[in-house]
Amino acid sequence: MKEFRDKVAVVTGGASGIGRALVRALVAEGAKVVIADVEEGPLAGALEEFSKDGEVSTVVTDVSSQESVESLAEHVFEAHGACHLLFNNAGVAAPSANIWETTVNDWKWVHGVNVMGTIHGIQSFVPRMIASGEPGHVINTSSGDGGISPLPYQSVYATSKAGISIISECLAAQLDSEGTNLKASVFYPSGGLLKTGIWTTDRNRPIEFAREREAKPVPSIEDFQKAAKAAGMDLPFQDLDELARFALDEIRAERFVIMIGLEGAKDTLTGRAERSGRGELPIDPQGIPQL
Repeated sequence: MKEFRDKVAVVTGGASGIGRALVRALVAEGAKVVIADVEEGPLAGALEEFSKDGEVSTVVTDVSSQESVESLAEHVFEAHGACHLLFNNAGVAAPSANIWETTVNDWKWVHGVNVMGTIHGIQSFVPRMIASGEPGHVINTSSGDGGISPLPYQSVYATSKAGISIISECLAAQLDSEGTNLKASVFYPSGGLLKTGIWTTDRNRPIEFAREREAKPVPSIEDFQKAAKAAGMDLPFQDLDELARFALDEIRAERFVIMIGLEGAKDTLTGRAERSGRGELPIDPQGIPQL
């Protein structure tokens, strides 16, 4: 897909952070954008910001609910008759902890949103997209933390994002082997630290998934940057609008892996594979920020 003008795009988690930057980039390209998000206030703000520049609508959506995502898909196809670009982007995170100090609800909530939210998006939209016969592209937001190499103390989040990477790989292969008119990509937000709502996702944590015991406070992004620097990693901030424009360019080029600094990721993956091949732990446990 080379042109996005008049194409219908759906962005989950689209009212803030990376999702909002993707919406901004899509509107600038002339796409018709449906913004899906669980937060009504930010959705209203996004609609006010973008509707003056293009055709934008919003739908309150909880991606962890199959019924909610199915309702979103029904709305999109009733209103527009098609979906050309599906961004399964919504995501949350749990406090850093040793695995034995995480709680069952940490896993249920994060995997319910990140992994099952992606599955719900695929299952509700892809059959309709295939049936339409129109070209389309599914973009699943993963993370270098898990998809490339996990931060050990972020086991809940990292495993969810590793799962999204594998889901995306399987999906892309299936769409191709089944002869569909669709492509799929895995999107690794990258280029530096990202000022997004992932640092404050507890604001949306449902009471039924409340943490069963107290955890140490979630660090701010500035605290994480300081800890990373102390561990020898200088992490600059990445502009989200630049990242979103980069992602659209990579979709045009039909890249499966969408990532700034892909060569560095290649080196990381090669090193992990070599350590695994020697029967060693792929993660280097030394010098990892314990946040």
